[in-house]
Amino acid sequence: MKQRSPLPREVDTIPRMIAHAALAYADRAALVSRTADRGLAPLSYRELHRQVVALATALIERGVQAGDRVCLFADNRREWMLISLAAQFAGGCDVPRGADVTEPELRHIVPHSGARLIFVENRALHGRLRRADCDPAIPIYLIDLETDGAQPPDTGSLAALLAHGETLRAGGDRRVEERVAAVGGADLHALIYTSGTTGVPKGVQLSHANMLSQMRNIPFTLDTRDRVLSILPIWHAYERMFELACLSLGATTYYGSVRSLADDFREVRPTFMASAPRLWESVHARLEHRIRSGGGRHRALFRFALTVSRAWRGSWFFLRGRALDLSGRPRPDLLLFHLIRWLLLALPGAALDLLVMRRLRQVVGGRLRGTISGGGALPIHIDEFLNYAGIPLLEGYGLTETSPVVAVRTWGKRVIGTVGPPYPGTEIRLADLNDGAVVYPDPSGRERGGGRGRRGEIQVRGPQVMQGYYRDPEGTARVLSDGWFRTGDIGVVTWNDCLKIVGRSKDTIVLRSGENVEPEPIENELRKLPLIAQCMLIGSDQRHLALLLVPSPEELRRRGLVVADDLAALSRDEPARRLIEQEVSALIHPSRGWKSFERIAAVRLLPAPFEVGDELTATFKIRRHHVLSKYAELVAELFADSGKS
Repeated sequence: MKQRSPLPREVDTIPRMIAHAALAYADRAALVSRTADRGLAPLSYRELHRQVVALATALIERGVQAGDRVCLFADNRREWMLISLAAQFAGGCDVPRGADVTEPELRHIVPHSGARLIFVENRALHGRLRRADCDPAIPIYLIDLETDGAQPPDTGSLAALLAHGETLRAGGDRRVEERVAAVGGADLHALIYTSGTTGVPKGVQLSHANMLSQMRNIPFTLDTRDRVLSILPIWHAYERMFELACLSLGATTYYGSVRSLADDFREVRPTFMASAPRLWESVHARLEHRIRSGGGRHRALFRFALTVSRAWRGSWFFLRGRALDLSGRPRPDLLLFHLIRWLLLALPGAALDLLVMRRLRQVVGGRLRGTISGGGALPIHIDEFLNYAGIPLLEGYGLTETSPVVAVRTWGKRVIGTVGPPYPGTEIRLADLNDGAVVYPDPSGRERGGGRGRRGEIQVRGPQVMQGYYRDPEGTARVLSDGWFRTGDIGVVTWNDCLKIVGRSKDTIVLRSGENVEPEPIENELRKLPLIAQCMLIGSDQRHLALLLVPSPEELRRRGLVVADDLAALSRDEPARRLIEQEVSALIHPSRGWKSFERIAAVRLLPAPFEVGDELTATFKIRRHHVLSKYAELVAELFADSGKS
């Protein structure tokens, strides 16, 4: 069922939403963080609003004007939300990035955004910022003040800034109220830099109206009884929107960490959370370990319970119209089969769920009534395992440019293998990959099912679609026309009206962890290696990156290796592969400025070069989907092998 928004019509910006929540939920805990001794420190809705107003007052005093940008480089924490909201209360917006932001990214984002002020998490990030040669005139404030050394002389601190704001408020400073009153729904809420096709970050402009549309149309229930665990990077549009939605509905958000996930599940006992596929891979592995580590009877009982639960819940999904349907051809014999199976297993299934499966669910705290997985494709075996084990998984799909949710499963449309129906208020159409003609919904009205079951590029129109890329009208025009945003992803609408993602037509690689990787900058660097003649980075929806490459036989011989005359034979040469893999690992390494998730975990040599008209276009661009299709078996073998290592 759809959540009924408690927000009055006049709440048309995020600052007004926070002010409304402070009145509506007052002393309820809004945000809860960990203390040094792992205790819990709650911050009420009323106190959050008071601190945000005080910090915004200090920002105004420090020269932040309406429309100014405030850079925020930090990881998930309560202070992050405080700074982000304060920038908006001051009439500006935040420009966020995680603490793993690289020097080249800093070198681009800070001047391109026209930042007026910068917050950094710690001194290490401050040093990275200075090495990036950013304008020294821009004030920098530290969020963490380490006790083991002096504060850098050219910085201020969040604590001091907040205290100054409180002093100004006590003295009667009311400039914040004037700024908040002047902010409108079309004004910028955030400027989020995401990677573009050239690897240069693009500034996605999201308005207050963009974000509030997601909260007003939230299609699942969330309220003051919910304890929400936050572990995803808050600078991503997905976690940002989810946490703001929690604040709009009176839920309590607990800040956790992937590193302490087991403890967080046990101590917080969350009822709801935003998540990513990699997290559920970890949970799945933990559950499997718990099953395997028991005795023979223990293992047999859990395996039997899982088998029964899968059949029992699977039949219930089918009877409720939640089975994946790509053909629209119902079979009466299957309906009868599932009805009989569900009736036979209802009693033993419920008993085993109470006696056995409930113990499995304790791994996630025992009270999790739902989670939305986003940021990458969820492996189907994990999707089925968790849903059939009684952990409701509501997978969603979206992009930074769509604030971010385009589609998400709901309680009534929990179709495994899909990302659910379109978000309320959102239009989706699919365009033919060759000629761009709309294939869904069928414009002629004559096609069976109105175009259901046809694949095409996903295009989106709705109140959540961005205003455009900042200072990049050409880039905006390439993806946005007549209100329709071209996602670059390939999808199909099922016969039960859910969206299924079947591929990516754009080059961006989205890892299972949700991290975005632009292949071109890495490939350009790799081609500098004399051993590599041609290469293509792969890894969409996988745990890690891998590399397909055409080697240089001449360079291998120069290195003293005895190599075959033809590439087909050379592709099976293990010493050659290992040598290239070593050089690739040394080149694409965090010590050389690359991020840890950009590490290339495996390499395979191809038996033939890329040719124009086959793997290459007439302008020598790689036809990535064609390469993946041509070497599908090799790719599958590559990730299967590397997954075992």
